[in-house]
Amino acid sequence: MLYIYYGTAVEAVRTRAHQKITALKEADSSAVLESIDPSSYESGQLQTLAGSVALFGGVRVYLIDRPSESALCWEELQRDMTDLARSPHHFVVIEGALTAADKRTLAKETVLLEEFKGEAATRVDTFVLCDALARKDKRSLWMHLQEVVAAGVSAEEVVGVLWWQLKMLRLAAATKSASEAGVKDFPYNKAKRALSNFKPGELEVLAQSLLALYHDGHAGKRDINLALEEWVLRV
Repeated sequence: MLYIYYGTAVEAVRTRAHQKITALKEADSSAVLESIDPSSYESGQLQTLAGSVALFGGVRVYLIDRPSESALCWEELQRDMTDLARSPHHFVVIEGALTAADKRTLAKETVLLEEFKGEAATRVDTFVLCDALARKDKRSLWMHLQEVVAAGVSAEEVVGVLWWQLKMLRLAAATKSASEAGVKDFPYNKAKRALSNFKPGELEVLAQSLLALYHDGHAGKRDINLALEEWVLRV
């Protein structure tokens, strides 16, 4: 089964996608959640997973967060829609705004294609956080965090934006070109130039700690807003 949640209202998209995942796991206690990271996507991966059989039976719930960030993942998602839609496993996709052509293509096989629109007039630019993180400018990063939070942006959305930047930086560190990384030239080259601001291994530590605070926040182990502010102050 294939479920796609997309749109400019990022928080609403993510909330609804995770609600769906929760419902799927509650409906089948044997269901196991796994994430497919577009940055490390391998050719044929979706098709293989769609037809796979779990070792001990049961189904898998696969979360694909922003597949369009990988040209290969995005291409194969559309190519293999029929296999994904007919698979016994569940594929839940989180995506940003889609073109009219993409909507028509995805609607052909998707069990659910749901859009969430934000209000552009009140939208704040959360990507200033990315620029500050890439510069490793702790003061600016903290100030921009206060601004976006005051504007109503959730901690979950901030984590998503920061995670995107860390992923782009790690891709730039591991590859030689945007085409090799499967991303667009502009953000790749920008990330490549920013690598000199970080020590070896530092990006991995930041990524792991950001992911940990996100999961701890959702599990109720930590206050995600406080944890995010502490993380920013440690950058």
